[in-house]
Amino acid sequence: MSSTTGQVIRCRAAVAWEAGKPLVIEKVEVAPPKAMEVRLKILFTSLCHTDLYFWEAKGQTPMFPRILGHEAGGIVESVGEGVTDLKPGDHVLPVFTGECKECAHCKSEESNMCDLLRINTDRGVMIGDGQSRFSINGKPIYHFVGTSTFSEYTVCHVGSVAKINPLAPLDKVCILSCGITTGLGAALNVAQPKKGSTVAIFGLGAVGLGAAEGARIAGASRIIGIDMNPKRFIEAKKFGITEFVNPKDHDKPVQEVLAEMTGGGVDRSIECTGNVNAMISAFECVHDGWGVAVLVGVPNKDDVFKTHPMNLLNERTLKGTFFGNYKPKSDLPSVVEMYMNKEIELEKFITHEVPLSEINKAFDYMLGGDGLRCIIRMDT
Repeated sequence: MSSTTGQVIRCRAAVAWEAGKPLVIEKVEVAPPKAMEVRLKILFTSLCHTDLYFWEAKGQTPMFPRILGHEAGGIVESVGEGVTDLKPGDHVLPVFTGECKECAHCKSEESNMCDLLRINTDRGVMIGDGQSRFSINGKPIYHFVGTSTFSEYTVCHVGSVAKINPLAPLDKVCILSCGITTGLGAALNVAQPKKGSTVAIFGLGAVGLGAAEGARIAGASRIIGIDMNPKRFIEAKKFGITEFVNPKDHDKPVQEVLAEMTGGGVDRSIECTGNVNAMISAFECVHDGWGVAVLVGVPNKDDVFKTHPMNLLNERTLKGTFFGNYKPKSDLPSVVEMYMNKEIELEKFITHEVPLSEINKAFDYMLGGDGLRCIIRMDT
């Protein structure tokens, strides 16, 4: 048992006090885990665009002060009542969604959308008692998507924590907690391109490049990247992208450009931007008769997807996916093993590394479009 079991831990955390304002390194109190919760010592975390989006608080209800962060790797420090599948010392990845193993979704082989632990960006407290486990001088600090990994210690529901191979380097596999795995699974589990097929990927950020990795592993012969930022094209070649299309370079819809390039349309497309027009293009660019389009990006709440019904009647398939259709606790350990077996290379996704004290640099890198993932070391 850890010497801190059952005690409040005081540690450093990067607290977002206001929307769009630099995070502040504070001393926070982290309460012990309650029933079905675990307290984790976070060793490495990274910045995902979702953290940036909710830090900016544009288009959603602001919730501050808050500890953001949801891509991370750490070690179990202590467990609450009823936790039997994790113990102190286990190496883990906390995940923004979860797997209770009891609901209809968890029991279904076709779904990973847990009724209890599905992502909820508006809930800043723990599910069990509606209270925060973080505080500063008695003032509660809100949680973020059940993880809050911009803290040296955090408390999560046990269903949102995946136990992994203790030999896996946490400074690399921490990025599998969200974006990379989402893109990889969108290709391998949902689009399922056949060997020799043609795949179009809309958006060449970390999620899109994760999808490119999946298409490459599946044996696609042509992987076409679509992005309006030409700076991304050079980097994307490392991930298996074979051709590039910038919609700005054409005076016709990009779906028509892709149809001309591929003799009627691509076999599979994966949309990773959240832009509803890109979603429509991704669907309309797949070949009739067998084409499959997969939507990954999250649209704005008022967006409407419009396409002619004949696009469906002509046997094109439209699918959506959440976390690449991976069940966090059951499936994420196998994705870590893909890295350990050198099937996927995570190093090429990581472009920067900073200590927690310099976490605002990570935000600057992402805001400037400079790099994919910045690893944040929790040690000094």
